[in-house]
Amino acid sequence: MGRGKIEIKRIQNTTTRQVTFSKRRSGLIKKTHELSVLCEAKIGLIIFSSTGKLFQYCSEPYSMEQIIEKYERSSGKRVMVEQDDHLTNHHREEMLNEIAMLRQESLSIELGIQRYLGVDMKNFKFDDLIKLEEELENSLAKVRNRQIELFQQQIQNLRIKERILEEENINLSNWFQQHMRVMELHNLGVEGKKSVQEQQNAMDEFAFFEDQPTSSILQLALAQPNLQDYHKSRDPNQP
Repeated sequence: MGRGKIEIKRIQNTTTRQVTFSKRRSGLIKKTHELSVLCEAKIGLIIFSSTGKLFQYCSEPYSMEQIIEKYERSSGKRVMVEQDDHLTNHHREEMLNEIAMLRQESLSIELGIQRYLGVDMKNFKFDDLIKLEEELENSLAKVRNRQIELFQQQIQNLRIKERILEEENINLSNWFQQHMRVMELHNLGVEGKKSVQEQQNAMDEFAFFEDQPTSSILQLALAQPNLQDYHKSRDPNQP
C-alpha cells in the first residue's frame, strides 16, 4: 500500500514539529548537494528554524557571500544598493551643509542678542552705537504701542463686564420687587382670612344664636322694638 497524502499545515505538537524539521532539513540539504554536484549548479541555501537557529549550504568552492553578490548583480539589487548609497551620501552632504548654515545663523542671533543686552561692547564704534540706539528706540516704541493696545482692550473688556453686571443688577432688582408684591398680596390674603375667622368666633360665643344662621340673626336684630317709641305712646306729654 502507498503512503497517504499528508495535509500541508502547521504541526501543532512542538516535539513532532522539531523532529519533522530536523528530518526534512537534512533531506533538503542532501538533495541540494546532489543537485550541485550532478548538475554543477551554484547553490546557496539558508535556513532559519522557528527558534532562530541558522542552517546553510553553499556549493563548493564558492562562499555564501559570493553567491549572494552574484544573485544581487543578476537580479539588479546590487545596482540599486549602489544608487541608494550615492543618494545617501548626497543627502548626508546636504544635511551637513544645512547644519553648518543653521549654526552660523544661531551664532549671529546670539551676537545680536548680546548687542541688545549691552554685553561686550568694547569693539563697537560710535556709528554702531548710534545705530544700536535707534534700533532700541524703535523696538521700545513698538513695545509701548503694543502695551497701549492691550491696555485699551482691557478697558473695553472691563466696560463690557460693567454693562453685564448692571443688567444683572437691574434684573435682580425687578425680581426682588415682584417678589415683595407677591408677599404683600399673600399677607393681605392671610389677614382677610383671620378677620373672617374672628367674626365667626365672636358669633359662636352667643349660645342663643348657636343654632341660628347668620341671615336669621340679622333679621332678628332689625325686628327689635324701639323703647323710646313705646314710652311716647304711654305718655303723650313726654318730649
